[in-house]
Amino acid sequence: MIILKILLGLFGLGIVVFFHELGHFLAARLVKIDVEAFSIGWGNPIFKKKIGSVEYRLGAFPVGGYCKMKGESDYNEAWENTNKGIKPEEGSYLAASPAARILVAVGGPLFNLLFAIVLLCFLWGFGFEMQTLDNRIVLASEFSGETFPADKAGLETGDRIISINGKEVNYYHEVQENIAINPEKNLPITVDRNGKIIDLQVTPALDKSSGAGKIGVYFWTDSEIENVAEGSPAQKAGLLPGDVIKTANNTPIRNTVDLMKIMEQKSDHLDLEIDRGGSAERASLDTSNPGSDIGISWKIITYRTPNLSIPAAVAKGFKEGYKNLSVSVKSLRLLFKGIDLTKAVSGPVRITYMMGDMAAQGFVQSIGTGLRYFIDFIAIISIALCVMNMLPLPILDGGMIILFLVEMIRKKPAHPKAISIFQACGTVIIFTLMVFALFGDILYFIHR
Repeated sequence: MIILKILLGLFGLGIVVFFHELGHFLAARLVKIDVEAFSIGWGNPIFKKKIGSVEYRLGAFPVGGYCKMKGESDYNEAWENTNKGIKPEEGSYLAASPAARILVAVGGPLFNLLFAIVLLCFLWGFGFEMQTLDNRIVLASEFSGETFPADKAGLETGDRIISINGKEVNYYHEVQENIAINPEKNLPITVDRNGKIIDLQVTPALDKSSGAGKIGVYFWTDSEIENVAEGSPAQKAGLLPGDVIKTANNTPIRNTVDLMKIMEQKSDHLDLEIDRGGSAERASLDTSNPGSDIGISWKIITYRTPNLSIPAAVAKGFKEGYKNLSVSVKSLRLLFKGIDLTKAVSGPVRITYMMGDMAAQGFVQSIGTGLRYFIDFIAIISIALCVMNMLPLPILDGGMIILFLVEMIRKKPAHPKAISIFQACGTVIIFTLMVFALFGDILYFIHR
């Protein structure tokens, strides 16, 4: 199963990189820059084929890729060349105007953004099945005893959150999205409390392990059993799908958090009273093995989004793309607020695994759900790659754009040694970031 997840993740990451490099490739051809090689993956090619003047390659290391343009490496001659300039060949990268090179640099991130929007248009056009929870809450303070922003705001267990910051919310995932992207911001929040509409203000705390905002709530899930795993303690106790747990060890159970709180007391068994089709039944659930799965999945909300028309799907795709782009930009700002980078920043190993893991979990439910998870994750990663590459750091596309803009303003190229040093610094920065991300990935898998 782990190998399948890794393969799915590598496949997804390969698609994202392919469209990034395709953007550079097409932009280079558009401005008459000769492309020598186009590769998916790094390292020695395990496959290569020359078509026309371009050699197409598949690298041995299936993460990343490159589009090799004629004359790109001319800057490296500066370390040995004492001349003040380089005479580029016709059709080479440096022979093109700064504006043409800016277009090539923009091409990769732009294609990532457009590719993500196309995927999102496709998803919303065909519609998809969504599994989520209610927008009703349970205060985490009832479970942990701590005080959270939700308590300070005056929220109560059983409240149904119906709008945040003026935006209507109907389900858990909509509440979570609006809270997560607004840490340390004062948000107007409206709740339905037993039919009474109440307006409050809440300020999400910054979760330094993820960079997301949190207010300290669980989402209400009724204690109605959806499925019972084969051979699990729940099955051995005689529990059945459709059973509703009413009490545990003589304590009333309103929701799954109530049950979780009792299970934390670490007793060897739970005496349950259940409602089975209107009749009261009793069961004894073995909980003597702490940390083990009791084998119950709870009934949650499942709905299907409508099949949108082509214009509506395009509009929705652009709207979702813009939302994801905004979240990615906001997330970058949070890196400077003291968050734990080893937990909040994912490297290529963790991203690959997470992409494959999400797809695999979806395929367990159905082929359609698996494809939806997979496509959605690819769109998110593609937009994140767009944002990261537009950062004004040496060697990244954003850094090269800054370099070419300076060249346009000065009306002459920078000294080749200065450019070579600029690129070398970028390589060191990116390599350091990759090592740091890899360290975080290793800690992530050790923790798992």
